[in-house]
Amino acid sequence: MNPTLELMHQHRSVRSYLDTPIAPELLDAILDAAWKGPSSINGQQVSLVVVEDAERRQKIADLAGGQPWIAQAPVFVTLVADFYKTRLGVENAGHEQVIHHSVEGFAVAAVDAGIALGNLMTAARSAGLGVVPIGGIRRNPQAMVELLGLPELTFPLVGVAMGHIRDDGAIKPRLPRESFVHRERYDAAALPASIAAYDQTLARHWQQQGREDGLDWSANTAQYYQRVYFSDTAPVARRQGFGFDL
Repeated sequence: MNPTLELMHQHRSVRSYLDTPIAPELLDAILDAAWKGPSSINGQQVSLVVVEDAERRQKIADLAGGQPWIAQAPVFVTLVADFYKTRLGVENAGHEQVIHHSVEGFAVAAVDAGIALGNLMTAARSAGLGVVPIGGIRRNPQAMVELLGLPELTFPLVGVAMGHIRDDGAIKPRLPRESFVHRERYDAAALPASIAAYDQTLARHWQQQGREDGLDWSANTAQYYQRVYFSDTAPVARRQGFGFDL
């Protein structure tokens, strides 16, 4: 197995960082790994907002529901769905942009942000840094819009904290592979047994980590998915100019 695959197979989220800055040339190389990644129709409908200012990182940590590692890590990158940028291009071509009024538009921006996020994390980890992706910025997206000065037709989708590792994270076990990789057709029949086995595996993992608050996968997922846990995503996206009618 080559070093890149070994690195990716050993992913863990890091929530304890040194306050050592990331060297500017290294940070730029990591950001360029996302910049040079692919995007649908070469639309490049994702932008990054890089925050190194300590006070601003603390505000983001608070907005994300109190996640101290955001303030602790020296760099926080927000991945932004950006149809403000693409609208300028569409208007340059003499047309009116409508994609931002569609579910497809929001979906393609989310997919491309995911590609960029993966590139950022792999690049940072290849340099020996730790990372943790943060969906909690959608807890209060309007405040993130204001903090980052985002224009209309943009939306803060996800962020990632990165920095030099103080205490490394543990590798969390995953659902059985057969629940993730399906050959030729989706195998729904295999899922109940896979989920039952994983609930036991994850419960043992939390016990080994000394986490009395750790839930099995079914209970943890239910804790979130029985409700819309970030209920401001849709209304703030609409205020930003997005529609979901097409």
